[in-house]
Amino acid sequence: MRPARTDTFEHTITGLLKKRADLFNEAERIRDRLAEIKNDIGAMDRTLNVLGYTGDLDAAMPRQKREVLFGKGELSKAIYGELRHAEGPLSSRDIAREIVAIRGEDARDRKYLADLTRRVGKALRAMREAGEVKSATDKNGNLRWERRG
Repeated sequence: MRPARTDTFEHTITGLLKKRADLFNEAERIRDRLAEIKNDIGAMDRTLNVLGYTGDLDAAMPRQKREVLFGKGELSKAIYGELRHAEGPLSSRDIAREIVAIRGEDARDRKYLADLTRRVGKALRAMREAGEVKSATDKNGNLRWERRG
């Protein structure tokens, strides 16, 4: 067996840190591009509707594999964590924005944020039925959520 040239692995560590930074930057570029594409598709869908297209746009799309965004109970834990640290009641959208920020996802992806807001609202209603959170309506008629007790 040949002895190592260094005892500290400095070169290996430096190389791994550089590769990690490169991969992180590439992931960020891909995430940005994906958000742009999703926004462009949404704009095309709106344009098709304005032009009078009445067909089912989703039926014309190739079938995609279901993407699991949260594991079992993970969304509820994230929601409860946000409510625990909040200084006052939050809307479903506020909670969704915080979850996006914590997870390091792209907050510019409007469709993703809308989908997550819907999921957060559904999870909050289930949590309210379980007695974990409570809701109140603000002056605009929107629900604001907070922890019980």
